Amino acid sequence: MAGITLKNVTKRWGNFVGVENFDLEIADREFLVLLGPSGCGKTTTMRMIAGLEDVSDGEIWIGDRMVNSLEPKDRDIAMVFQSYGLYPNMTVKENIRFPLKIRKVDPATHEERVARAVAMVELEDFVDRRPAALSGGQRQRVALARAIVREPTVFLMDEPLSNLDAKLRVSTRAQIKNLQHELKTTTIYVTHDQIEAMTLADRVVVMNKGVVQQVGTPKEIYSRPNNVFVAGFMGTPAMNLIDGEIADGVFAAHNIRVPGLSKQVNGKVTLGYRAEDASLSHGDAAGEITAPIYTFELLGDASMVAVKAGQSIAAVKTDKDYKAEIGEPVSISVPAGICHLFDAETGGRLDG
Repeated sequence: MAGITLKNVTKRWGNFVGVENFDLEIADREFLVLLGPSGCGKTTTMRMIAGLEDVSDGEIWIGDRMVNSLEPKDRDIAMVFQSYGLYPNMTVKENIRFPLKIRKVDPATHEERVARAVAMVELEDFVDRRPAALSGGQRQRVALARAIVREPTVFLMDEPLSNLDAKLRVSTRAQIKNLQHELKTTTIYVTHDQIEAMTLADRVVVMNKGVVQQVGTPKEIYSRPNNVFVAGFMGTPAMNLIDGEIADGVFAAHNIRVPGLSKQVNGKVTLGYRAEDASLSHGDAAGEITAPIYTFELLGDASMVAVKAGQSIAAVKTDKDYKAEIGEPVSISVPAGICHLFDAETGGRLDG
């Protein structure tokens, strides 16, 4: 097994910078997720690690080898893509065995290695079927088994669940997490889905426009986002972000007043808070936000109530049995202790 080190890695196409100064150490056996919207550079970063894209500047190390000049086949990696890439004329067993044949692995070991990989993805009853006779989830498990059978130093997974429906994504996600725990192989996983990042990762790298915005555990990034982009990208729902002004520790905007904040910050800021941290004020209690209900959504296990504070939508998660009508006035309690402050111009975090 091996860790991976990226030293100021940059990728350019002419004047366009796809990835800029990516600098990170990925520990041996770590499950790292590259997270961000389309075009943020996460897949380009993975392709450079795989050797499918040349590095414009910087160094990539896998273990104690700098691999910039190595062909993909010489980097001891296995990839799982969004498209399954299975051979339609081969059975499940033949598809899984194929990497061993190509790499001229001792044929005497094939049966055992294929059987182990098949068992790990629970496809024992499907080994003689061809891909056309499999569901999407089963095909993705074949692709996983084909990577597992290689016994590589590093797994690279590029949006492997994107083609699956919601129920299959949940079950396959759990299987990937369990497989990585069993195999103890360094894994880099690319996704735009922050739920996948939260549930799978040991650490998450949030990217935007080719630049790393924050690196940390899912809890660290969720609880203390570095900037407005991370705050708005990480979480379902996203963090509430409200533009206003702060003076003498009091944040003010249309329909909102939050006292008790930092007196070291003054001027225009963006205030953020998580919907689950706020609460509805009942009876005569006055909350920090007072406005009519803009939307009301039943989520199943909870209800989401949102009001309009100026140009911003401010939401609060409440009890699933809560009943309300659009237009009904409500008051939302947003204590200072749950708030985050960001610079209105740069978007950077202000409160440490």
